[in-house]
Amino acid sequence: MMDLNLIGKSSKIAAMELAKLSTKVKNFVLVKSAQDLIRNSQKILDINKKDVEEAIKNKVKDAFIDRLTLTEARIESMANGLIQVASLNDPVGEYIFTKTLPNGLIVGQKRVPLGVIAIIFESRPNVTVDAFGLCLKSGNASILRGGKEAINTNKTIVEILRTSLSENKLNPDIVQIITDTSHETADKLLKLNKYIDVLIPRGGANLINNVIENSTIPCIQTGLGNCHIYIDESGDLNKAVDIIINAKTQRPGVCNSVEKLLIHEKIASKFLPIIGNALREKNVEIRGDKEVLKYVKDAKLATEIDWHTEYEDYIIGIKVLKDLDEAINHINEYGTKHSEAIITENYTNSQKFLNEIDAAAVYVNASTRFTDGEQFGFGAEIGISTQKLHARGPMGLKELTSTKYIIYGNGQIRE
Repeated sequence: MMDLNLIGKSSKIAAMELAKLSTKVKNFVLVKSAQDLIRNSQKILDINKKDVEEAIKNKVKDAFIDRLTLTEARIESMANGLIQVASLNDPVGEYIFTKTLPNGLIVGQKRVPLGVIAIIFESRPNVTVDAFGLCLKSGNASILRGGKEAINTNKTIVEILRTSLSENKLNPDIVQIITDTSHETADKLLKLNKYIDVLIPRGGANLINNVIENSTIPCIQTGLGNCHIYIDESGDLNKAVDIIINAKTQRPGVCNSVEKLLIHEKIASKFLPIIGNALREKNVEIRGDKEVLKYVKDAKLATEIDWHTEYEDYIIGIKVLKDLDEAINHINEYGTKHSEAIITENYTNSQKFLNEIDAAAVYVNASTRFTDGEQFGFGAEIGISTQKLHARGPMGLKELTSTKYIIYGNGQIRE
């Protein structure tokens, strides 16, 4: 079993060293690491192929196979993500405000790194690179614990990144990986609050709930995406079809894909056959209420469990509702506060939806697939926070910092 205390201690040391680095040095290393990933792409692909073959043999879901699988284009995209992070403004050291008090004290607040960030995630090797890049630029050391399906791919990527750090005279422990994928090691990692400042779980409900219930480290909850699209009675149905198909089928295994459709009863008879055919052409299984089954004959009857479920697959739940208020109530009850959308041409309804839906990202006439740090212009992301403290939505560089107060005096004492 791995010595997690040694890993934690060495990460703490690396974090203190990293916090002192200039933006210029961090950017240089990010670009160099991107180049090293491209140069070693064939090595990564060869290892990844073995992980994928093993996952297929173990009958892992197709959506997870998609997440796990790397291609030259995906490796290039990961490398470009590091270059993009290098181009972003460095939040570390930024003064949020300064003011002079009546007693002459100068009080300022500035951004500082969180310290050591641990990320527990499932079968997505791109998270390894994204986490490394964002943590390095924001001055944080990272401890990564990926799922067993991608362990060899992740180990190879981290070895390349650690070599880049060493070759550029930086502490390779700026990024470390937990190679023991047992539950016992994961549970011990959750108790390493002596060294780890923040823990970020990325994955399914079981993973996230286990971390939240058992960790002694402050957590930022990310990832659960039981996302909805509501088609209002005024909605443009052609626009709705394009948005729904994109949100469901572009990458069904990711957290910002749509899982549920809610349809106003006044357009149900017209729209359900249309969207039913469009989803059928994409091999999407439909689970609907009794009203849906009247118009989509091959749909399965949805259960209460369906309305709670994040499928991460070619499955979608559909429900017919009487009005916007019922749709808002349904989403706020069953949603995971990730991404929700309305298709409407009614301005008043769009504003009501925006104001009353409790979620990190709320859309009008657009696909939920845009909830992404890169798509929002933040560069790569560490995850999509679905909670309200300390960050919400796509987490970029600023969300990986904290603040501290800096006070200058000239001999002042408190009366």
